[in-house]
Amino acid sequence: MHSPPALAYDNPELLPNIFTPVVDLAKSLPVLQEEKLVKDLEQFEVDTGWKLRVLTQYDRTPGRAVIKYWGLDDKSILLVADSRGGNILSFSVGDAVYELLPRTFWIELQTRFGNLYFVREQGEDQAILQALESVKGCLLKGGCNVVPGLPREQWILTLISSIIGGIICGFAAQPREKGQIFAWQWALIFSPLWGILFLAFGIGPVVTRTSDWLPLTRNISGFLIGVLVAYLSPVFSRSSSSNEL
Repeated sequence: MHSPPALAYDNPELLPNIFTPVVDLAKSLPVLQEEKLVKDLEQFEVDTGWKLRVLTQYDRTPGRAVIKYWGLDDKSILLVADSRGGNILSFSVGDAVYELLPRTFWIELQTRFGNLYFVREQGEDQAILQALESVKGCLLKGGCNVVPGLPREQWILTLISSIIGGIICGFAAQPREKGQIFAWQWALIFSPLWGILFLAFGIGPVVTRTSDWLPLTRNISGFLIGVLVAYLSPVFSRSSSSNEL
C-alpha cells in the first residue's frame, strides 16, 4: 500500500476550528512545547511579517486545505513533518522567501535535521524545532546561502579533506633535483587538486557555517601536518633503510 502524498487532496475536517500556526496531528510535540512554539511563531510573524507554519501528520493529512486555512502566500513557510518517509521533513516555501533562502538551503536543512539518524537521536520534536530556529535566524539576519552551524559529522569530513589536501601538497613539493629544498613548480601544478580539497571542502564549509575558530584552526593544522608528513616521508624511508642495514 502506498502512502498518500502530502497536500494531495482537501481534508479540512482535520483542521482545528480556531486559528493556530501549529497543527500537530501526529502528536510529535509535547503539549507545553507546542504551546511555546505557537507563541513564538505568532510573535515572529508580528515582528517580521514572515509566516511560519507547522503541520505534523502520519496516516491522515488535511492536504491542500491548509492553504486556505493558513492563507499561505509568498511570505509563508510551511514545515511538514511526516515520519512515513525516509526523511521526516519537507517544506513549502513562498516565492519571496527564495530571495533570502535559496533552494539549496532547504535541501541542506531537510538533510541535516530530517534524516532518520538525527530523529532517532534527538527526536521528531527537536528536528522540527531546530529546523525552525535555523530558518528564523537566517530570516532575521537577511538571508543565508547555507544552514548555520557545523555538525560534528560534517566537520570530520572537512578535517579529512584538509589532511588529504595537505598530503597531496606535501608529496608534490618533495625536492626532485639536487640542491632543491622545495619543489614549488610541482606544488603549483597540483594546486588545483589540493587547493579544492583544502579550501573548497576543508575551509569553505567551516567559515560559511560557523564563526568558531576552533574547527578552522584544527583544519589548518591538519593540512599543515599532512604537508609535513608527506614532505618528510622520504627522510623517514631512508632512516628506516639505514636502521635495517
